[in-house]
Amino acid sequence: MAKVKRSAPGVRRSAATRSRNQKARAARKHTASAFDRFLATLPFTDEQLHRIFLFLIIGTALAAVWFVASLAGLPALAHERMAHSAAEAGFEVRRVKVTGVERMNELQVYERALAERERPMALVDLEALRTRLLDLSWVRDARVSRQLPDTLIIDIVERQEHAVLARPDRLMLVDATGHELEPVSSANAKGKLLISGPGAKKQVAELDGLLDAAPALKPQVAEAEWVGNRRWNLTFKTGQMLALPEENSSAALVRFAKLDGMHRLLGGKVVAVDMRVQGQAAFRCSGGPCNQNSLASAAPANP
Repeated sequence: MAKVKRSAPGVRRSAATRSRNQKARAARKHTASAFDRFLATLPFTDEQLHRIFLFLIIGTALAAVWFVASLAGLPALAHERMAHSAAEAGFEVRRVKVTGVERMNELQVYERALAERERPMALVDLEALRTRLLDLSWVRDARVSRQLPDTLIIDIVERQEHAVLARPDRLMLVDATGHELEPVSSANAKGKLLISGPGAKKQVAELDGLLDAAPALKPQVAEAEWVGNRRWNLTFKTGQMLALPEENSSAALVRFAKLDGMHRLLGGKVVAVDMRVQGQAAFRCSGGPCNQNSLASAAPANP
């Protein structure tokens, strides 16, 4: 008796496959329909959309090529080759023009700028040159530019000398911020405000503000000593000394200015005035404490 093979399992598998295919086609149709609906909302024609997609594909391809070329160093090599070609045509550094230099040694500027001599103009790193110029003690700012075909223009903004800082081993010119400019001899330091004391360099700007509180006295101050990292002793051109307090030093200086205006303390018999105690002033004469006669015209008034 012949046997007949059952095909039910195969039929079920075939039916399942057809069902999955139908679902996949339905999903693709739904997705395609949603995408088509999205494209339909855009204010472009089909031809414009094709062009946009084409540009995107080409742009992506070019970006990939540029990325690969950058990894291989080809753009830098091409830039350098073009720069040298331009130099052969005369576009290289042959001259340096410096402006704004009055007090500092101009040769220091040329020493740094001439390192770019005969370099192709396109290869001159202007920002790096500016940084090297800012390392010079007298340079507060510097502007560097190209003047084609062959000139570098350097405009220097100098710092201004403000006082002389007494260091343990030498005297230094400083600007109003305490920035050191250059060593100075004792002879050349005469007539300039002398600042001394440990930590005084960081207090130069504060001292300037303090002296501004008494404009009439400011030009009379010859020396300023930063004492104990907390207060100032001022010595006037007359040789007289004023000890200021740690706190409210500006108010004390203004009070001393008023006393000097009323009693002419500067140039008188008083050699030192101690105002470290709030609201008080102690006077010392050349022979010791001042007597009543010496202070008759220099008695402190109530603030």
